[in-house]
Amino acid sequence: MRTLYFDCFSGISGDMVIGALIDAGADPLQMEEELKKLNIDEEYSLSWGKVVKNGITSTKFDVILTSKPEQPHEHSHSHGHEHSHSHGHEHNHSHETEPNHSHAPHNHHGSRTYKQIVEAINEANLNESVTNMSLAIFKKIGEAEGHIHGLPLDKVHFHEVGAVDSIIDIIGAAILIDQLGIESVQSSAIPTGSGHIHIDHGVYPVPAPATLEILKGVPIASNVIRSELATPTGAAIAAVLAGKFGTLPAMTVESIGYGAGTKTFENHPNVLRIIIGDIQ
Repeated sequence: MRTLYFDCFSGISGDMVIGALIDAGADPLQMEEELKKLNIDEEYSLSWGKVVKNGITSTKFDVILTSKPEQPHEHSHSHGHEHSHSHGHEHNHSHETEPNHSHAPHNHHGSRTYKQIVEAINEANLNESVTNMSLAIFKKIGEAEGHIHGLPLDKVHFHEVGAVDSIIDIIGAAILIDQLGIESVQSSAIPTGSGHIHIDHGVYPVPAPATLEILKGVPIASNVIRSELATPTGAAIAAVLAGKFGTLPAMTVESIGYGAGTKTFENHPNVLRIIIGDIQ
């Protein structure tokens, strides 16, 4: 059985999952074409390339949001660019300095509700496996957010899942996993990191409430790194897709991929490793 194993020794995020899948041999150009079916491609562009993280060559994947002239985003990192965002890519560096895409205040691109995202996926004419995976992952995040904010699922209207990059990360990951012919998924325990993060509602402990809610029933690994290692998107991908959590299963290894995170840690490569192989 063709199995994918998430080796989350440095946590997991949506962009790390896609980077690792591309690194393991999935085709990002086919993913880019499939994503156009969502009809939001004027809101973003994608980039991927090799980077070295603490000695490990890995693939870094980024969703670059296209600035809309009438509503620029993310000026916290780009003072002085107020009049230049019509050129398109001046804000790339704001993604580099943003500690984690999932909590970035990107709702300037039109805040989306859980309901709108479900409709967009259902109307996109993706194949059945990709549609089902994407809907299940979004539902996991939507239910967690709804639980935290005291809202029913169809009233969940929010920054995290509404962000274009989360939509791309989740549906993109589903497209690549389907493309690779994966029949089962397993994962290591998920390290969440520690410390505090700044999100839309203020300063929160790590793991953030939504991430912790998503990881109910999933083994969490302890980790001394004072940083957010698992994002809601990454946690939901693992929680929904992995049928089993534990150490690397006995398998014949076919391909290995390393997906780079945005942060760099002093003594620790910030990458997600995926191992694809056959389990007898």
